[in-house]
Amino acid sequence: MTGTWRLSLVSALCGCMPAQTSLIGTPIEGYNHTSAAIHHFSVNRNGGPGIGPYGGGGKQNCCVGMPAQWRPGLKVLVEWEKDPAPHAYGGWPERRHTDEWRTRMKAHRAGYSRHSVWAEVAPYERLGVVDVHFLPCDQVAVSAVVILPGTPGYPFGFPRRMEALSPCPVP
Repeated sequence: MTGTWRLSLVSALCGCMPAQTSLIGTPIEGYNHTSAAIHHFSVNRNGGPGIGPYGGGGKQNCCVGMPAQWRPGLKVLVEWEKDPAPHAYGGWPERRHTDEWRTRMKAHRAGYSRHSVWAEVAPYERLGVVDVHFLPCDQVAVSAVVILPGTPGYPFGFPRRMEALSPCPVP
């Protein structure tokens, strides 16, 4: 009997083996309830699609590893880049893609903000699509249910358009 095999056998018999959590690759979808644009976002460093103001749904990216069984305290890392004025360049007098336009666009992009938050995942009985809801004041809500937003049993009932509180609450 080798030492490694014996240690494994003893650990298994005494219940000392770490619990193995299997992760399942789950699609990522986003819903933006704000007037800003979400240029890109990720869940546990796995990319989600870009989302325009008050948009989202219907476009999924693959995938983020999620446990088949929900457990209390389950959180995911959500990171995103936000453009608070996504329609600003539509009214610029400069012709698109000229040097002047690029200079203005560079200044516009300096106003983008980047965010990162550990978000609790709403309880689920069966693992479904990971839905990330972008809310005013740089808040997010995450679910991973098999139910579509807007249908009975979905964990959140956010309206499509939400306005930020003024001022936003400080966490």
